[in-house]
Amino acid sequence: MSTFPDEFLSVILAFQPLFSKRVFHHVQLMLLGAILTTGKRTVSSALRIMGLSQERNFHKYHRLLSLTQWSAHKAAQLLLVNLLDCFLPSGEVIVGIDETLERRWGRKIEARGIYGTGHPAGQRPQ
Repeated sequence: MSTFPDEFLSVILAFQPLFSKRVFHHVQLMLLGAILTTGKRTVSSALRIMGLSQERNFHKYHRLLSLTQWSAHKAAQLLLVNLLDCFLPSGEVIVGIDETLERRWGRKIEARGIYGTGHPAGQRPQ
């Protein structure tokens, strides 16, 4: 079984509740491989950089995230909270929206632009 650097584990262990214990080990391998690989970040290149190109069940890694029950929404939420805690431990967050992405116009469309959420420091949306 592979061991991972402490710096990697301190970040990735927040996502452990999203997966079963058996699947999470494979997710760790794939994520570390995706971080270490250069060029296209495909499943194959991530596994090659981790030394798993001769793995007997190499093909199963391609289906790992599609066949496993997990929530991409919850993973994105955890990632956002971790990024905010890391880079903005206190203070207001202002999100800019490019209005050219909104193609609809009319009375029923909300105003577009940059609006601060006004969350007080230390109170992140859950």
